[in-house]
Amino acid sequence: MSDSLLFLYGNDEFAISRRLADLQARHDKDGMNTARLEARAVSDEELNNAVNAMPFLAEKRLVFLSGPSARTSAPAARQKFLDFLLAAPPSTLVVMHEAVEPREAAKHWLVKRAEKGDLKAEAFFMPRLKEMPGWIMAEAKRQKGQIEPAAAARLAEMVGEDTRAAAQEITKLLTYVDFARSVTLADVEIVSVVSAQGDVFALVDALGSGNGKKAQKVLHQLLEDEDAMALWGMVIRQFRLLLQAREIIEARGGSLQVQQALGLHEFVAGKVTEQARRFSLSVLEAIYHKLLEIDEGAKTSQVPLDLALDTLIVELANR
Repeated sequence: MSDSLLFLYGNDEFAISRRLADLQARHDKDGMNTARLEARAVSDEELNNAVNAMPFLAEKRLVFLSGPSARTSAPAARQKFLDFLLAAPPSTLVVMHEAVEPREAAKHWLVKRAEKGDLKAEAFFMPRLKEMPGWIMAEAKRQKGQIEPAAAARLAEMVGEDTRAAAQEITKLLTYVDFARSVTLADVEIVSVVSAQGDVFALVDALGSGNGKKAQKVLHQLLEDEDAMALWGMVIRQFRLLLQAREIIEARGGSLQVQQALGLHEFVAGKVTEQARRFSLSVLEAIYHKLLEIDEGAKTSQVPLDLALDTLIVELANR
């Protein structure tokens, strides 16, 4: 196995970027011996110069190469490309990195080559929503602080599966408590800016209580800060969870059954169950069908998505 070739892959961009930063801090703190290249755009000559250059006043030279699969898809060309990188001098560490979804990882050509022992590979996948509280507690410890379980669960509700946003909020919270004590639920409520995922909960809360004015206010705040398409995905996801939770409630299930069936964290499952109880099954089915209609209209450019969302909120508030 080559010690000069490493492949970082997964869908957790934050974790991959952190790993790259750690490698640079270890081998080339001032960045004088680090080349950052895009595999698709770099010429053969530029790549050769970057890989085979001798390090300047240092033991190691780093070459960070993004998107190696985009360079070529032909098996013979990929083999030639890999052979070239494997022949890098011991003084050069080539680190390839690429976004790879979990379902695609096992069949990725570089992952397969790593399994054969040709190179080293490290996987970085986004934690699932139910795993985020644990991730947050571990990240707080990594940042030399602590956060209480309830606070971690609330922060997970706010940031969803966004590890970068979570890490930034943790830094803010630990600074707020001056690293002198554990971050509490109250600290999170006071300090953390509620992100879109958390505000979607607030939006549904307002709709469930019939407060159309508040629901529109939350929506407009969300649209100011978030891309309409990204927000749309969160809204669909939330109502899908509510519909599934309501079906479980109709079958005489509760928060525990919702947690187990939907794979949610206990805190989030409690919130979803509480919200689902505010809507009948028929209403949630009607809302979800309406969402699918809007989704189809947005894809065919019939109605701007932000306008469609605004109209939907008015309709739901007046149902």
